[in-house]
Amino acid sequence: MLNKTMLIGNLGADVELRSTKSKTAVANFRVATTERCKDTQGIQQEATEWHRIVAFGRLAEICGEYLAKGSRVYIEGRLQTRKWEDADGNTRFTTEIVAREMKMLGGGDKADHVPAPPEDGHEPPLSDDVPF
Repeated sequence: MLNKTMLIGNLGADVELRSTKSKTAVANFRVATTERCKDTQGIQQEATEWHRIVAFGRLAEICGEYLAKGSRVYIEGRLQTRKWEDADGNTRFTTEIVAREMKMLGGGDKADHVPAPPEDGHEPPLSDDVPF
C-alpha cells in the first residue's frame, strides 16, 4: 500500500510552532496550490486549494525557523484524517498532510499573491499523540 502526497505551493501564513506535553516540536501551516487552465470560452481560470500541513520533531523546528508567509515549498508526506470533538461536543474531522520532507524553493516575495486561507473556526486541537 502507498500513502504519499507531494505538492509545491506557498504558505498562506506564518508557521505555528508548538510542543506536545512530551516536548516534541509540532509545526502547523497551510500551503496553497493554484491550478490554472482555460475554460471552454478560452478564458483563463484559477482554482486555489488549501492544504493543512503538520510536521514533527526536527523537521517542525526547521519549518518554524525558516518558513514564513509567502514561502514557496515542496512538501512530501502522507495524508491523515483525524477525528476530534469541538468545544460544543460536535464530532469534527480534518484531513492533513503529515510532512516527511520539506524543501525551500524560494519565492518568498510572492506573499502578496497568496490569498488568505479560509477561517472556518473549526481548527482541530493539537493532539499529544505523535502519529509516525
